[in-house]
Amino acid sequence: MRICFVSRRFFPAISGMSIYAINLLRQLVAAGHDVTMISQYYGDPARARVYGGGPPPPVPGVRVVGLEALGEQDGGDFERDIDALVEAIARDHAVNPFDMLHAQYGYPTGWATMIAAQRLGLPCVLSIQGGDGHWVGSCCETHRLAMVRVLDHAGALLIGGNSFAGEVHDRLGTPLDRFTIVPGAVDTDHFTPASHAIVAPEPVRLLYHGRVDRRKGVLDFLMALPDVRGDWQATISGIGPDVDPAQALATELGLTDRVTFSGYADYDAVPELYREHDVFVSPTYAEGFSNTILEAMACGLAVVSCHAVGVVDCVRDDENGLLTDPGDVPALTASLTRVITDTNLRTRLATAALEECRRVYSWDAVGQQIVGIYRDLRNQPQAAFDTDLPITPCRFRSEPHLL
Repeated sequence: MRICFVSRRFFPAISGMSIYAINLLRQLVAAGHDVTMISQYYGDPARARVYGGGPPPPVPGVRVVGLEALGEQDGGDFERDIDALVEAIARDHAVNPFDMLHAQYGYPTGWATMIAAQRLGLPCVLSIQGGDGHWVGSCCETHRLAMVRVLDHAGALLIGGNSFAGEVHDRLGTPLDRFTIVPGAVDTDHFTPASHAIVAPEPVRLLYHGRVDRRKGVLDFLMALPDVRGDWQATISGIGPDVDPAQALATELGLTDRVTFSGYADYDAVPELYREHDVFVSPTYAEGFSNTILEAMACGLAVVSCHAVGVVDCVRDDENGLLTDPGDVPALTASLTRVITDTNLRTRLATAALEECRRVYSWDAVGQQIVGIYRDLRNQPQAAFDTDLPITPCRFRSEPHLL
């Protein structure tokens, strides 16, 4: 099968979308499919600082096409980038026809891919991920209409878990039976525990890794730390819109001798980063399905997170992690104190998480599930939908990198 995968973000941008994309691409190539990836990217240095930027790197066995998001970088002109995506898909299809289009993120990439699918008479699969499901469509009428039409008309809608599907249903009215649950997954050959476990290390090493963004709870993490008991050190790894506020808060709270900001981490170096720590802290407000939590679990870390959409599908309080309510800093302090001062608890949580990760969250199984969806949908052209949208003011036009 000849497949075109359209990515909202790919490496060198570190995000859940990049991780999802690289693992799916590897699965498709291994299954013998002919794969092209068209990915947006930021070239503007100021915007690239938030997520990483530059053309996507080569992927073995995949034709990679990078499209700089020129419209986003010029006042949040998503429509300009949508036109460029449609043209790129059509141009490649004219040379060597695709059998299937698959987009991640409903807007702008999903919207663009569905327009291309309708014009070319192709089936279209859509993966709803992260903020795409949490807030896109609640920002303006343009994006609301686009998301509703995408959700109503895509050939198949893939989503990471029941909690996330429920949130999208409550927010945009999408019938739950429109969604196919395809859980998050992790490469358990790449993400593995340390070969020699360190027993009761002093200090206990805490890790926050991912986008440095207050919506991911990084500021809550810092605010919880001054009252955490026990011997600990913390690392905040990654880049994002709140690096500067997080560093300023760490200084204000007197944490500079115990908290290290390690910056951008190349994906191939991330497993070792996890293995250098003992507890993964993700006090997030919402996820699609947390790749970083699964990676940490696979590397043998205990997890402290939140009762949040996209987390509760894989983490259960006091069974394979500790959960607090998003934004509850005192409760986060208490959970961190528990996991730092109770070695047996930390070991029990980490062991349960590792076993479940290996048993349930395999990319081999997820890849086979997605290919099965392609087979079922093949030769079913994209259903017709209205592609005209009103252009209305939107907060994301001034900060498109947050979309």
